[in-house]
Amino acid sequence: MVIVGLSKMPKEPHQPSKEENEKVDDKGPEGSASQSDSSEEMLRKRIRKNTPSPHRRTPQSSPPKFVSVEEMMETAKGVTKMALAHEIVVNGSFQVKAPEPAEGSLEKRVKEIMHKVFWDSLESQLNDDPPVYDHAIKLVGEIKETLLSFLMPGQTRLQGQIEEALDLSLIQQQAENGALDIGKVAQFIISTMGAFCAPCRDEDVRKLQDIADVVPLFRAIFAVLDKMKIDMANFAVSSLRPHLLQQSVEYERNKFQEFLDKQPNALDFTQKWLQDTADTMLREPAGGASGASSSNPQLLLSLHNQAYLQLLCWDQSVDTFPETVLMDRARFQELQLELERLTWVASVLLIVYNCAGEAISGLPGLVDSLKGTISVLLADMHTPSFRADEAFAAVGEKLCLELGACLSQHGFSPFHPNRQSALKGQITAVKSQDNPIRKLIDSRIQAYLLGFLESSPHKSNPALPGGLAPIGKELEEIGVRLSHLVNFNKLVYPLNLCNIVKSARVS
Repeated sequence: MVIVGLSKMPKEPHQPSKEENEKVDDKGPEGSASQSDSSEEMLRKRIRKNTPSPHRRTPQSSPPKFVSVEEMMETAKGVTKMALAHEIVVNGSFQVKAPEPAEGSLEKRVKEIMHKVFWDSLESQLNDDPPVYDHAIKLVGEIKETLLSFLMPGQTRLQGQIEEALDLSLIQQQAENGALDIGKVAQFIISTMGAFCAPCRDEDVRKLQDIADVVPLFRAIFAVLDKMKIDMANFAVSSLRPHLLQQSVEYERNKFQEFLDKQPNALDFTQKWLQDTADTMLREPAGGASGASSSNPQLLLSLHNQAYLQLLCWDQSVDTFPETVLMDRARFQELQLELERLTWVASVLLIVYNCAGEAISGLPGLVDSLKGTISVLLADMHTPSFRADEAFAAVGEKLCLELGACLSQHGFSPFHPNRQSALKGQITAVKSQDNPIRKLIDSRIQAYLLGFLESSPHKSNPALPGGLAPIGKELEEIGVRLSHLVNFNKLVYPLNLCNIVKSARVS
């Protein structure tokens, strides 16, 4: 088979339209700075991985290129910026969070000890006779710089007030002459913080007024200032997001091109991902391998959509994630885990209703009750301690009890023991990947999600296939999130799929 290299990104200019920008996911998965950090770390590892090694086997496309440490660090900085910008754009709930050492960790213990030593030293200086204000004045200088950093351009009056009230040279002279009123300085700081802080910090600032001792007061002031810095950072992120939405496609494409210039083989796994999808589609009769033109736009669109669907059943332990979607790996993995859970829930419900027959059809609230029971018993399905045999056995027992009680309540004949045994056996069999019911539900889910990727912004959502009604709401939410994520990635990385389809035909 001929593999066509994709070592360069398309260089034609692309200015995203308003419709394109609206495709960005403003309802990203539970956003946090940790996802941005994990994406950044994965890309840093990819930089190291792409540095050639005689002991590593990777898909061959571009010739190896050795890079210096300086080039690698420069590239890593560019990747970090790109990952942060991407996270802000695709994750509408992204927020900066203060780094906090793990509870009980060495880092946390060292931090606590160092802080205690510092504040004890400050208290010792202030208790001297006469008091020594050297450290206290340095702290006032740090507070002054922080308050000035909160100012917006043009707030010259407030800047002048801060500069005058916290004039360090004047404060130093007052300390030397024994005329320094540290309490008065602290009160000005607190009142200024109250003018700058977000409404959610008003209570924290108010509590500072109740602290009489100087050392605890300064310590509390710095704690509140740290929170205000995070608030200002998140305000900056929210203000920056609309501008990033307008420029993000071109920005990420340019940054990735800079990455490719230093790492020519950085699209190897993306090429393999698309090539494997093309091979699979063109071997299938429905893929149009016979007679369909490789330049058929509909075929290329279908290939691209199928490739993205493959990311929802990705074997994380075997296959390396494609480079162009590496920053969204956590989001795709989250969708994958949620779909696996919904597949099991829908499969069990389909078995229950087919086994119990018309007696339970249409009973109000029953499907939600059964769905809730299944979801609770399978809640730990992705944890190491999960035991599928025990879990599905418990599901079978619990559902038989609920069905029996429901039938008796509505005047139907009891659930026969033979039917209970058959139902339990069918439910237990769902845990197998080759189970026909599970495969049927999975194929219908894939078809439904493919409809989201094929639809345009002006079309309604695809029709829900049979058997998926109990999980319809969750599937629709996943479909919307998936389409936003995929559409944005398509805009950033419009790869030449035509060459890949042609190369697949050569096999």
